Amino acid sequence: MARILLVTGGARSGKSTHAEARTLALGRPAHYIATAEIWDEEMAARIALHQARRGPEWTTHAEPLDLVKVLRATDDAPRLVDCLTLWLTNLMLGERDWEAAAKALLASLPDLAAPVVFVSNEVGLGIVPDNRLARDFRDAAGFLNQWVAAAADEVIFTVAGLPMKVK
Repeated sequence: MARILLVTGGARSGKSTHAEARTLALGRPAHYIATAEIWDEEMAARIALHQARRGPEWTTHAEPLDLVKVLRATDDAPRLVDCLTLWLTNLMLGERDWEAAAKALLASLPDLAAPVVFVSNEVGLGIVPDNRLARDFRDAAGFLNQWVAAAADEVIFTVAGLPMKVK
């Protein structure tokens, strides 16, 4: 089974930068599996920022929905999946069964050979959202993070750019 690492934290906590460094430490070249979709100009700018930070040691794969497929196709080098919460967003907004997709992802991990680093936002530390979709998303993200953390060999929580080992 591949080594699995989960890096979680709040927005702008340094989780992606930390995850990128950890992934490259596992071997080069590496695969960057991007789950974000461009919905507007602001999202395009965020994606461009991430792309500008990465160097030539990365091969980028844009995959907003089928993580199992892309993980199997890239099982020749370390992978960074950035990020699970955007993947979850894509599934939920597309009215797909996110729980079935998450269970399929978790079931695929034992068959992988190369390491996988997952990035995910911790969204459950704030107030209870005022609408049903936001509450459903917060709950789903919490369950997804718990399930991936249980399967992971290591879990890092980032705060203010500082990584803290949780598991």
